[in-house]
Amino acid sequence: MSKAETIRSAKLGKKELRLVRMNGRYFGLAAGVRCAEGENADDVWRQLHDDAGKSDPKYFGFDGARKRFLSFFPNGFHSDGYASQERDYKLAAKAKLDDTAPLEKAVDGTGCGEAVLAVFRATNMLSPFEKTRLQDMLRGTHADDFVQAAARFTLDGSKSDLLAMEQALKPHDNAKWTVATYLPYLWRPDTHMFLKPEATKDFATRVGHRFASEYEARLNLAVYENLLDLVSKTERELADMRPRDRIDIQSFIWVVGDDQEGREAVYE
Repeated sequence: MSKAETIRSAKLGKKELRLVRMNGRYFGLAAGVRCAEGENADDVWRQLHDDAGKSDPKYFGFDGARKRFLSFFPNGFHSDGYASQERDYKLAAKAKLDDTAPLEKAVDGTGCGEAVLAVFRATNMLSPFEKTRLQDMLRGTHADDFVQAAARFTLDGSKSDLLAMEQALKPHDNAKWTVATYLPYLWRPDTHMFLKPEATKDFATRVGHRFASEYEARLNLAVYENLLDLVSKTERELADMRPRDRIDIQSFIWVVGDDQEGREAVYE
C-alpha cells in the first residue's frame, strides 16, 4: 500500500479541503472526513467542493435558487416582466456593439474606442468608477490593444489574450473582471459570460459550487474556466426553464446572488 499524498488543498469557509492520491485513486477530504473518491483527480475535486459546499449556512441549492428567481419573475425567462427588467437592455447593448464595432472588425481593426465606450455606457452593469477609468483608456493609446485583445479572446478564449487585456487595463487601474468579460459576453452570449464577482460568488456559495472559494480578483484563465463550469452546470439545472443564452443565465445568477435588502417587486 502506497503512502497517501496530498496533491491539492484549499479553504472552503473554515473547512480545509484536500485532494489525496493513494494506490492509484483519488480521495477528497473535508476537515479530514472523506467526501469523495474516484480515478479522475478533477472529478473528485469537483465532487468534494459540491458536497462540502452543502454545509454552508447560505446554501440552498438549485431548487432554492430557482425558487428565489421565480419569486421575482414568476413567469420565468419568457415573460414581459423579465424582458423589461433584465434582457431587453442587454440585447440593445449587444445590437449597438454588433452595429458599431462588430467582432470581425474589432479583431484587427483600429479606432473602435469611442464606439466601445458607448456600449459600456449603455448599461448599468459596471460601476461609475469603472466607466470613468474606461473613458480614459478607450480615448488613449491603449484603446486598440484592449479592443483587439477582447475580440481575440471572444474567438479563442486564450490565456495570452486575457493577459493582453490585463496589460492594456492595468495602467488605468481597471484590470477588472467586469471590464474584461463585458465585450466577449455581448459579442458571443452563446459561449461567454459576464462576471460580476460578488454576486457570482454569493450565487456559487448558495448552489455549492467551488467558484466561491477559488475566485481570484486577478485576471486568470483558470478563474474564467471555473466560471464557465458554474455556468454550464446552471444551464443543465435550468434546462426546463429554456434559457436562450448566457444573457438569461447571467440574469439568473445576478437575481439570485445579488440578494438586495428589501427587494420585493414582482415582474410578470
